Amino acid sequence: MTEPLTLRDRLRGVAREAAKFGTVGAFGFLVNVVVFNLCTQAADLAPVRSGVIATSAAICTNYAGNRYWTYRHRDKTGRSREAGLFLLFSGAGMVIENGLLALSHYGLGFTSPLADNLAKNVLGLGIGSLFRFWSYRTWVFRAAPAAPAPQAELRTGPSDAV
Repeated sequence: MTEPLTLRDRLRGVAREAAKFGTVGAFGFLVNVVVFNLCTQAADLAPVRSGVIATSAAICTNYAGNRYWTYRHRDKTGRSREAGLFLLFSGAGMVIENGLLALSHYGLGFTSPLADNLAKNVLGLGIGSLFRFWSYRTWVFRAAPAAPAPQAELRTGPSDAV
């Protein structure tokens, strides 16, 4: 029988998981920033439309990185459930990220490329990433079910009843 994990072991595991999630996120961040700036600067698209396109591209790369590296040891039995939840929580993160961009650009009037990048790729992405980390580890990439503990054998012997 295995001993329960100590708080230190659990924190170490979460820190390792957060580091992998952060590495995948850093790659997704690069994709997000490059696509966003290409859309706004080169293609002259509206900021929020560019943000949605950029975030969608990053979501695709992040799913592959998280499924096959960060959470590769997690349960793999319900891939369609997993993908659906991933898209749902990624979409919520996209709303957080691009909602802050829309608030900054249209609500507060900060319309420079620097202001758009700060609102979307620093503040929005930071808050959205915290939400995504919590939701992915809690709901999407669930821990594999533990093997049932072996039960003690029932001893059957002569009855004590008279």
